[in-house]
Amino acid sequence: MKLIVQIPAYNEEATIAQTLRDIPRKLDGINSIETLVIDDGSSDDTAAAARKAGATHIVQLKTHRGLSSAFTAGIDAALRLGADIIVNTDADNQYAGADIAKLVAPIAKGTAEVVIGDREVATSEHMSSFKRLLQRLGSWTVGLASGVSVADVTSGFRAFSREAALQINVFNPFTYTLETIIQSGNRNLGVQSVTVRTNAPTRPSRLYRGLGTYLRKSVATIFRIYTVYKPLKTFFAAGMILMLGGIAIGLRFLWYFAHGDRGGHVQSLILAAVFLIAGFQTLLIALIADLISVNRRLSEEVLIRVKRLESPVRQQQQPQRKREERRASPPPQKKEDTQWVWLVDEQKLADRITTEAAPAAAAAAPQPEPDNAPRRRRRRRGGGARQHTELPGNRGKHLNEGE
Repeated sequence: MKLIVQIPAYNEEATIAQTLRDIPRKLDGINSIETLVIDDGSSDDTAAAARKAGATHIVQLKTHRGLSSAFTAGIDAALRLGADIIVNTDADNQYAGADIAKLVAPIAKGTAEVVIGDREVATSEHMSSFKRLLQRLGSWTVGLASGVSVADVTSGFRAFSREAALQINVFNPFTYTLETIIQSGNRNLGVQSVTVRTNAPTRPSRLYRGLGTYLRKSVATIFRIYTVYKPLKTFFAAGMILMLGGIAIGLRFLWYFAHGDRGGHVQSLILAAVFLIAGFQTLLIALIADLISVNRRLSEEVLIRVKRLESPVRQQQQPQRKREERRASPPPQKKEDTQWVWLVDEQKLADRITTEAAPAAAAAAPQPEPDNAPRRRRRRRGGGARQHTELPGNRGKHLNEGE
């Protein structure tokens, strides 16, 4: 089982090395542990510092796109690299790297597909009392929208199984934390929370300018995601509120009209008509939004299938076959500290499984016969034109080139 720890980083030259050093090298049930640093258009030498600290893979974004885009680029790269479990952590060394074992354990055992690290916000010494209150309120709100109970919804320390990572599509430019939980709940993925430790803060948060901005964007994110996944319930509730308001005001007008007051309360009649028309239009919007959501779900299923096709093939082999191949295979060569750097703004992430299959295809190709060998008469076969398989090359830029 392969684990990839992805680390979105923006101007983290001073802390990225310590974050990489704290990542464990061995875990129970994990055969391979690799690190993936996503340099989000940093203006400092974050990528060079990550390479020097021993990062296995580095993805560089040409411009600063934000945390959500860096997270999405890391998930896509980890899937292409054949990860069975993906752990996301912060580059400022906020979370204790040793607790990665706690995040991975439920997924390795098959009891969860998404695991969120709980910082125990209610008792955290690094947060003010008002911020702790807002964290609990936000967790309760996200729980209502997602249908799952998560103690710390804003925690960036989380793990995903391969299947969960394939099904998550982040489209919010602000943050991925709230959206991934709501999507996991609506897709009925197993979500668990585990208690994790945190280190002392090394710098103030750069995700938002102030508390007001954070609240405004978080509320807008929750409402938007909830509307996307449950449009009929959202717009139907709004439409019924408007319709009931219009009916109540209309009944008030009819009450006075029936008791002889037929010359007044025209304003109530106009207001009732406005409420009824607006409510009826909102109900129509609910039906249209529900039809659009059906098309969105079908599009997501197609996207998931495409991701599966682009991902490396995981072949299951029998133990005896594994032992035979291990005896026949040559001794493994020593790998370099940092293997690849992708510039995702200019080049697509290459499929490593194709590159790995190239030597095997060359070995299986027929060898040329010697000159003195008797020539065989070849039978020409019918059919169409001969097909040549195109092998896309890995256009990733090697860090050690040019040194």
